[in-house]
Amino acid sequence: MPTEVAPLRRKPVQQRSAQRVEKMLTACAELVDEVGYDGLTTTLIAERAGVAVGSLYQFFPDKRAVVQELTLRNLDRFMSMLADRFEGAHWAHWWDAVDTVFEVYMTMHREAPAFSRLHFGDVVDLRLLDETKDNNAVIADKLTTFIGGEFGMDLDRLATPLSVAVEAADAVLHMAFRNDSNGDPALVAEARELVRGYLSSRLGDEPQPNDLPSPR
Repeated sequence: MPTEVAPLRRKPVQQRSAQRVEKMLTACAELVDEVGYDGLTTTLIAERAGVAVGSLYQFFPDKRAVVQELTLRNLDRFMSMLADRFEGAHWAHWWDAVDTVFEVYMTMHREAPAFSRLHFGDVVDLRLLDETKDNNAVIADKLTTFIGGEFGMDLDRLATPLSVAVEAADAVLHMAFRNDSNGDPALVAEARELVRGYLSSRLGDEPQPNDLPSPR
């Protein structure tokens, strides 16, 4: 993913160094789930990872950089999961692809360590993923390319509606997971309906399968 962000001071070259960095990221994710970002410190990360704090500073300047690298890897995982689901799929309508995005996002919330606390980094910095644009804009750009490519849709026409949809879905899904670690089913359904209704109003002339009911 092209990005202006470079949280690592240096890339681990040797396998031993790479393993230490992985331990730090795993420890960071565990601690974020336990104490949140505000309670996180580099000392806690080093202790949990079983490394000297000086070793952590060889790769990361501060706790923000560790969380930044963790968030970038979560984004890579999210896009990789989407790519796996998109590969070989034959969908009749763009909504099938949007529904898949929801499913993968929900899986990330439930399975990816610290994702339910960090999401795509907004709790730390609105531009954690890329210094030149908001985190949601990075996600929207990626989804525009994915969905536009799958359905042969004009990317310029798709970009603004998907950007708005991402912002709207993000707000409602935050509500859904605020008091329910699995996501409040009613609020998740509202997020889906909100996105579907909005995108249908903007992309309604695209072909729709007969078995999909019209949005409210």
